[in-house]
Amino acid sequence: MRGILGFIKRNVLLFFKDWQSILFSLLTSIIVLVLYLLFLKGTFVSAIQSAMEQYPGPASMVPQKDIDMFANLFLLSGILGSAMISVPFSCITVLVKDRANKVDYDILATPMKREQIIFAYFVSAVLTSILLNSIILAVGLIGISMQGNMYLNISQVVKAFSVVALGSISASAIFMIIVLFFKTVSACEAFFGILSAASGFVIGAYIPISQFSDGVQTVCNLFPASQITIMLRNILLNGLLEHINTSLQGVDQGMFVLSLKEYFTFQAKLFHGYLDMNKMLEYILGVILFCIVAQIMIYSVSYKKN
Repeated sequence: MRGILGFIKRNVLLFFKDWQSILFSLLTSIIVLVLYLLFLKGTFVSAIQSAMEQYPGPASMVPQKDIDMFANLFLLSGILGSAMISVPFSCITVLVKDRANKVDYDILATPMKREQIIFAYFVSAVLTSILLNSIILAVGLIGISMQGNMYLNISQVVKAFSVVALGSISASAIFMIIVLFFKTVSACEAFFGILSAASGFVIGAYIPISQFSDGVQTVCNLFPASQITIMLRNILLNGLLEHINTSLQGVDQGMFVLSLKEYFTFQAKLFHGYLDMNKMLEYILGVILFCIVAQIMIYSVSYKKN
């Protein structure tokens, strides 16, 4: 047990010693933030205003500060959704670097079993990504709270951090399988470039997934990262939406808030149905369990004991 804990500590410290790895792991989130400041906020606000035009009477009762807060919290869910893809992948690249530098030969010579080695890589990636993503969430919540009331209680904040942890675990579990097939750092970096470019679209950070065709929505929502982002969006924005609905005093029978939820994707559409929060949680936990078993089997077969 001491050997496993020591190996986990070694992997975590190795990642944090490389400041470039940390920077590039956050690059996708930084890109989303820059795009938001330059283009996306105006796009989201325009979409909300378009929805308001369908309910001219009730919409006039919604303050502009609530619309801006909605856009800000939507941005935070997009940044975290991107981070929960790029950060875990960057943390796992420690395994690829060990293989490229032939360090894995020394690791395999230790008394640790193959399943213990790969599990230690997985746990170190999970711990590192949870820490970084939690920092992003904390900084984001503090920054947005300075701009107005987010209508979040302690329970919702705790749930948000829990979802971030779940997203970090699910992404680490999936990417651990993928990196097992990379033998060079250059190949890993090339894949990361593709991943960074595609992740913002897959999770709906740039364009709400609801605006895609049914087939594309299904493909996007097959990835746990998309469902994690939707779960986080529900937690961060439901309090604000309830406040907006209350301020409308029922004059629209809740249709304005419902239209916002439909446009900005508060449910995961999978094939011909929708997944609620409980179904998404079950799906993600199933994927995590499958991936953990798969990574242990693949690593054990790839590195048989001589």
